Amino acid sequence: MAEPKTSGGGGVQSLERAFDLLERMADAGGEVGLSELSQSSGLPLPTIHRLMRTLVACGYVRQQTNRRYALGPRLIRLGESASRLLGTWARPYLARLVEETGETANMALLDGDEVVYVAQVPSRHSMRMFTEVGRRVLPHSTGVGKALLAHTPDDEVRALLARTGMPAATEKTITTPDAFLDALARVRRDGYAVDDNEQEIGVRCLAVALPDAPTPAAVSISGPAGRVTDVATDKIVPVLQQVARELSEALADTTGVAP
Repeated sequence: MAEPKTSGGGGVQSLERAFDLLERMADAGGEVGLSELSQSSGLPLPTIHRLMRTLVACGYVRQQTNRRYALGPRLIRLGESASRLLGTWARPYLARLVEETGETANMALLDGDEVVYVAQVPSRHSMRMFTEVGRRVLPHSTGVGKALLAHTPDDEVRALLARTGMPAATEKTITTPDAFLDALARVRRDGYAVDDNEQEIGVRCLAVALPDAPTPAAVSISGPAGRVTDVATDKIVPVLQQVARELSEALADTTGVAP
């Protein structure tokens, strides 16, 4: 994470620093100590303590009994609202994916140890895939999960898998950490992820992470394995990658999002 920016106004600078601390807490798993925040941010302990007191008073941070600080429940409402808006902003891009590939298009985020679907535009085919917006799944059995974790350090991936377990959704589901890490290496090599009957028999999914997005996100298409063939994959992946780049740029544009 970049160092906090400085600004001419003390109030603006404090606001920037407070948001920077919240993001660092999220990157650390949601709970940290003041010394960890000081080390990662470069800010002096008295400054961090003052900012954390304000965040605690506002409900955005809570102090644990072990004196460490955790992200507070008031952030949940903000996150849920932002997630809904993110889905709304993404829909025109997903609609383009459907138009150009013919298959159902999805957008998903990594929320803690789980993947959550935040938007979908269904295929026009009578036989199509449907994933409920808001549905949560474990990353190891999904294309979006692989795309989202492809550039995460191996030790962090292993720790996540140890927390979630690797239950088999089908007989094709990857159920060992080593095999999953091999799959992530293929994602890095190929530039896209595949769920080949791993979440549901008869369904294939192709997924691409949004490069440089403000939050870890991925877009995907899913359809019957008989349509999402290797030949179709060669045509679909460049479309996925282009849409992922454009959506990422739009989300990073603070002046507004437009397809």
